[in-house]
Amino acid sequence: MRRRSLIAASGAALGALAAPAVLRAQGAKDFPSKPITLIMPWPAGSGVDLWHRAMGDAAAKILGQPVVIDNRVGGSGTSGPAAMAATAKPDGYTISQMPVTVFRLPHMQKTPYDPMKDFTWIIHTSGYTFGVVVRADSPLKTFKDVIEFARANPGKFTYATPGAGSSLHIGMEQIAHKAGVRFTHVPFKGGPEGWAAVEGGHVMADADATGWAPMVDSGKFRLLCIWTEKRNPRWPDAPTLKELGFDLTLDSPFGLAGPKGMDPAVVQKLHDAFRTALDDPKVVELMAKYDYPKRYMNTVDYAKFARQQYDEQREVVEQLGLARKS
Repeated sequence: MRRRSLIAASGAALGALAAPAVLRAQGAKDFPSKPITLIMPWPAGSGVDLWHRAMGDAAAKILGQPVVIDNRVGGSGTSGPAAMAATAKPDGYTISQMPVTVFRLPHMQKTPYDPMKDFTWIIHTSGYTFGVVVRADSPLKTFKDVIEFARANPGKFTYATPGAGSSLHIGMEQIAHKAGVRFTHVPFKGGPEGWAAVEGGHVMADADATGWAPMVDSGKFRLLCIWTEKRNPRWPDAPTLKELGFDLTLDSPFGLAGPKGMDPAVVQKLHDAFRTALDDPKVVELMAKYDYPKRYMNTVDYAKFARQQYDEQREVVEQLGLARKS
């Protein structure tokens, strides 16, 4: 009797240990059974927001459940991912777009998350085409004019970006550092506010992704330079930073992630759905409209890339003297 009791107890213990794995497997099999929230850390109506809405619609057709966009702006794109890391369950029903600032900001200030511990990387998707624009009636006709003005008037050249610590802010400071000049940064919450500031004459220029394209194409803004490897055929007269003597190519790569501890099978389902969504006609159309290059990486490669980005961003902020002291 005693031996039977021991065997029964052992079996119960093993069953208890195996239960979480069984539940995870069942959960992955049934996933998703309700809408998925995709946190968008940029303003509604921005190019990146509209593109991810198209991505969500395309992925929803595969997943069989809606993908709902939740705009949570602030923190130069880190507030949304930080909130996800702090509060979301790792069940796959809350994911977020992950801007490169997620890797940069912890080197600049104390953050409530650790990018190397608090996220599950799902898929890397794209990056941006960045450029610097001024009003069409600006006396700054070229980017060389900007550098000459800044050299003659230290700190008086003002530029807008989508936020302190954003790739646009860091990129402009890298340019200023290499040119030996000083710019004055004016941060905003997103592109529309920056464009309005330029149009209203509150700042001299705006450094941003191609949300400014309609203003450039209509003649309201002048594009002074572009930050891609090669000139963009849409604006063939805009020189690259390399052509201007700055050995920089900046596109702020991004992807999708969830909170730490997600079931690999759930991650795989999400990865596969969004991988297919990248080839959806509407998604491809918006990629062309907003000049987003296709930069696909699978889950494993994205995790490796995340570590690389974290290390590279530390080097950049240290070089610019922007690293936090403790």
